[in-house]
Amino acid sequence: MDNQLQLQMEGLLEKYAELLVGSAEPKHIELVKTYALYSFIAKSMPPLVKHWNEEYPDAKEAMKNLVHEIKEMNEKHRNEQK
Repeated sequence: MDNQLQLQMEGLLEKYAELLVGSAEPKHIELVKTYALYSFIAKSMPPLVKHWNEEYPDAKEAMKNLVHEIKEMNEKHRNEQK
């Protein structure tokens, strides 16, 4: 990936995190990046995610917690926007 595309993708991810959870802090960007990638893979290749979840039950649980955290942050952010 060329440098310009990488910078533009980082900007896109930063804005996505800001809109989704109300923060573009590096820790929130990383949470959102993991969430977005997992969500995409789960939708595009469900058997792969099913296998991964069975292979790594601790990671599955951590992912469920991360999704819950993102949802809570999103809800809080939306309520603050009202």
